[in-house]
Amino acid sequence: MTVRVDPKFTFTYDGAQVGVYHADKGEGLPKHEHEFAHATLCTSGSCIIRKENKELLIDKMTKPVNLLAKEWHEIEALEDGTVFINIFSAGKY
Repeated sequence: MTVRVDPKFTFTYDGAQVGVYHADKGEGLPKHEHEFAHATLCTSGSCIIRKENKELLIDKMTKPVNLLAKEWHEIEALEDGTVFINIFSAGKY
């Protein structure tokens, strides 16, 4: 089970919300879903993204992952010092 971590900081850029998360191994965002899609990328360390019938490993060399609206997902850091970023625009999708 993933231990929830809150964003280190958040900001809005041209209508998009950006959340930057600093997480240690086992921390991240437990299983949840949204009414909007969002992109997730990892800039340091590595993460696993779990969604229905799929697991994706991401790190700084991986392209951003698009997580669809109304699809459950979970993001978990696989190592200490992991940084991942979520970008979304709740009112557009």
